[in-house]
Amino acid sequence: MRHRWVNLPRLLASPWAAAIALGLLAGCATRIERVRLNQVQVIGTHNSYHLRAHGSLLALVAMWSPELARGLDYSHRPLPEQLSRLGVRQIELDCFADPKGGLYADPQGPKAAAALGLPPVPKQDPAGRLRAPGFKVLHVQDVDYFSSVLTLNEGLRQVRAWSEQHPRHFPIFILLELKEDQPNPVLSRPAPFGERELDALDAEILSVFPRERILTPDDVRGRAATLPEALRRHGWPTLKAARGKVIFGLDNETAVREHYLKGHPALAGRLLFVNVPPPHPAAAWMEDNDPIADFDRIQGLVKAGFLVRTRADADTVEARANDPRRRDRALASGAQFLSTDYPEANPAFSSYAVRFEDGIVVRTNPVNGDPSLRGVDLEQGAADRKPR
Repeated sequence: MRHRWVNLPRLLASPWAAAIALGLLAGCATRIERVRLNQVQVIGTHNSYHLRAHGSLLALVAMWSPELARGLDYSHRPLPEQLSRLGVRQIELDCFADPKGGLYADPQGPKAAAALGLPPVPKQDPAGRLRAPGFKVLHVQDVDYFSSVLTLNEGLRQVRAWSEQHPRHFPIFILLELKEDQPNPVLSRPAPFGERELDALDAEILSVFPRERILTPDDVRGRAATLPEALRRHGWPTLKAARGKVIFGLDNETAVREHYLKGHPALAGRLLFVNVPPPHPAAAWMEDNDPIADFDRIQGLVKAGFLVRTRADADTVEARANDPRRRDRALASGAQFLSTDYPEANPAFSSYAVRFEDGIVVRTNPVNGDPSLRGVDLEQGAADRKPR
């Protein structure tokens, strides 16, 4: 008997086909919501606040180190644009303590540039916000301080406003590097970070984000004694549980980190995760910024259940050379947060950029993720499945 071919377009337009399609989408959406935070990969930005320094300041830096001046030659869009237009889900803010206010309101770099006959440097803060007490956001005091957010409070409020407009977003990882170093003796001496300043940091965060909007070490640890034990027992929260929240990480390996841990075993009661070795009771997130030399180590940490941040490029080197090797190893390493200065290309350098295929914002992790979710944007769910 000869087979009759079914009218495929007519079948697909039928209520049965629609029901089947909806069922498949619902099943995919359910799988997505069960994905855990360590089973994904997102793009982040390095020094997310950074604006290219004025040419006179870069010329001043070049007198000390031409290589350093080249490495500072980059800018980022405002934070809300990074989140919306570029799909960034990890940002980095460098914070300086300024408990009395005004410590960074009158940088020395413009005066030094003027003394050398260089063009005048415009004011970075005509409204005088830097004169108020509070944590300031900049890269290097006196010479590389132009920022899209002048204060930590301002940066956090921008993220919160965006989050409230996009309540189902993948959790935004906010990396804070607390700076107290003086890289050159001619630069201003920063205020130190002690226990009082670190307690003030937690209070500053809570003044912007309600506690329930923050995924903290306590949330991950649960009833376990340590964070590594918690990761072994029940792992990271699912996307369903974590959407719309923020996560904070402390990017310090000096005495600042030890001050933050003091009196808070396994980070009990603290808001920020810290970068510590895997055996440490507070180990959950860590940083390894060399995805080439440390490729196997990063993959091992990911397989062990940790969150990892790595850098796809540094100091404008890869962008100037249009060299994708470091980026490609970072992508393949499984590190969940891929930090870059180029979520979009700088045409003055090359076409180099770090992004996922088909405009995906959150993708399944290549090391420990669900292979059946490749091509799916986990930011929104099954409705955003991309063509394979």
